[in-house]
Amino acid sequence: MGSADESPRLGGVSLQADSPTGRAPGQQGMRGPRSRSSFVADLRSVLAEPDFRQLFATRLVSQAGDGVFNAGLGAYVFFNATSFPNPGAAAAAFAVLYLPYSLVGPFAGVFIDRWSRRQILVWSALLRFAFVILTAVFVAAGALGIPLYVGALLVLGVNRFFLSALSAALPHVVSSDKLVMANSVAPTSGTIASFIGGITGIGVHLATGGGQVGSAITLIAGGLCYVGAGLLATRIPRQLLGPSADLGDPAPGGLRTDLANVVRGLTAGTAHLLRRRRAVGALVATASHRFLYGILLLMSVLLYRNFFYRSSGGNTALGHYLVIIVASALGYGAAALVTPIATRRMTKTTWITVLLAGGGIASGALGAGYRQPGFLVIGFLLGVVAQGVAICTTTIVQQEVADEFLGRVFSINDMLYNAAFVLGAALSALFMPATGRSYAMLALVTVGYLLAAGGYWLLSRQPADESPGGSGSDGAGSGPPGSEDDGSGGDGRGSPSPATQPSSS
Repeated sequence: MGSADESPRLGGVSLQADSPTGRAPGQQGMRGPRSRSSFVADLRSVLAEPDFRQLFATRLVSQAGDGVFNAGLGAYVFFNATSFPNPGAAAAAFAVLYLPYSLVGPFAGVFIDRWSRRQILVWSALLRFAFVILTAVFVAAGALGIPLYVGALLVLGVNRFFLSALSAALPHVVSSDKLVMANSVAPTSGTIASFIGGITGIGVHLATGGGQVGSAITLIAGGLCYVGAGLLATRIPRQLLGPSADLGDPAPGGLRTDLANVVRGLTAGTAHLLRRRRAVGALVATASHRFLYGILLLMSVLLYRNFFYRSSGGNTALGHYLVIIVASALGYGAAALVTPIATRRMTKTTWITVLLAGGGIASGALGAGYRQPGFLVIGFLLGVVAQGVAICTTTIVQQEVADEFLGRVFSINDMLYNAAFVLGAALSALFMPATGRSYAMLALVTVGYLLAAGGYWLLSRQPADESPGGSGSDGAGSGPPGSEDDGSGGDGRGSPSPATQPSSS
């Protein structure tokens, strides 16, 4: 099972700042013709925008590189021919790779709200290539532990700037009524590109005989994709992606001033977020899913390496694990087709609840036999759950949060996203057998998803007159501007996008 969009994986957002109706811009016009258009027509409309296509291409190439890089790293760490991962060691590897990576998020968010997001895309891509070369040298030398993790953390830390900048830039290149579709097309396609990159990376690893040299070559191939992404980003106009600044805002200070404002900026971002109930509920739903997903990912790695193919060697186990990665990738792709259709017929709150409950039912019903076909189907269905929840969460955040806070709020989301994953893996490692075959852990996941679905529904319950979300609404009520139910988060502000820019994502 692959992991979700903006993190390491084994295989791999109106033209006006204020809405005249008092609702966030993404909630206007949702009962018009666009809400009845087909998926294909919406998809063509978004892809027809040149600014969207440029940002989209940059994302695809970069995330393909992520998949290749993480395939090389995962194959070396988890499917080493000379060792068998135990639950504690595997969870420790997840913690080293994910937690420090998450700590970069707060700093990334503050700077993304102050620096040119286009320049972040260019320079972060080139820096990642340099750090990939460093990591490849460590792998080729057979290093494990601190040297390897330092190199990987440098790559992943810089990658956080890149991915957060992509998310914060999206509202600047797509009209508000297309946010759901843009959030389906862009992040979901990026995730699929990452899965394809991961599959390709595993193929490169196996074709070169595996081992240290094969893993190092795979890492370098991923680094070359980063160079390509940086070159594509240079084609985007420097001011297109924001951040937006209100007239009269003080000019940003120097680096020392920026660093001194990190805590204050995060505090302001958190306070802004906490006044937006729907955004908070969506972030909690995502974190709940990631906690449970961490348990299942650890279980699946142990099952394939230490239970299904223990006597067959690391490369054989990795080759078969590739199938579950493909299944997850198909699930992510299916979410792009299903989610826009579902959110025309129900609110995003309802859709997230359905996804979480479905994840629990599928895990319990299909995993109990501990057979590979069942886990392949679970991989596919949890791919749908992961990306469906991500699409809705990203859209809700972009609709509820003002542009000048987007970077910080996405950083908070990233921290929850990765910390919850590591916590799930770490806690389950205390009780998980080395083979990964644990009915207690599987029952915990099943019940956990059902509780998460019920808890999210209670936390995010909408007014009685809530209407389905359509393409860009979360079904806000018709309260006065600034009220809790108007969908604007209390101040009537949406996510501003420069009025001079074409709408695309």
